[in-house]
Amino acid sequence: MTHKTSVKTAAVAFAGLVVAGSLLAGCGDPKSKAVPMDDEYAGNSGESSAAPSDSSSASSGSSSGSSASASSSASTGKDTGKYKDGTYAIKGQYGPVGEDSIDVTLKIADGKVADVQVVGHPFTSISKTHQQDFIKAIPSVVEGKPLKGMKVGKVAGASWTSDAFNKALELAREQASE
Repeated sequence: MTHKTSVKTAAVAFAGLVVAGSLLAGCGDPKSKAVPMDDEYAGNSGESSAAPSDSSSASSGSSSGSSASASSSASTGKDTGKYKDGTYAIKGQYGPVGEDSIDVTLKIADGKVADVQVVGHPFTSISKTHQQDFIKAIPSVVEGKPLKGMKVGKVAGASWTSDAFNKALELAREQASE
């Protein structure tokens, strides 16, 4: 290849980059932003079944991407640190647009977690894997431990599921408070 051919090839390549750059510059409005859909079709991938609905539960959003709702209205609204024995059920919803959820059932006896059951409702196969790993690991993390002040770290690599579980713990403490 001669010097003249190399310069010509480089010039054509540079011209191509300039054209491609100007075409791409028109893509995307810097003022626009992605907004999650909020309609009947949002989040319906068909990969999982929906969480059972309960007419007495209501979801509430939070800025951290997770929320939990109580399935009982017996809550005092605050954590007193003294808890009634019983079984408490909470739905934790999480994800960028609340597409994943877990149903948490805690049995409290003598101020401690006597039993924990978690049922996952994943939106994607990745969520399903994280939820399954979390569900296997969580009993050994919380059972037999005091409910007061309980907060789990990232369990089995499932950070969002762990966050939703912590929200569920907060609501369980409020529900169980004497």
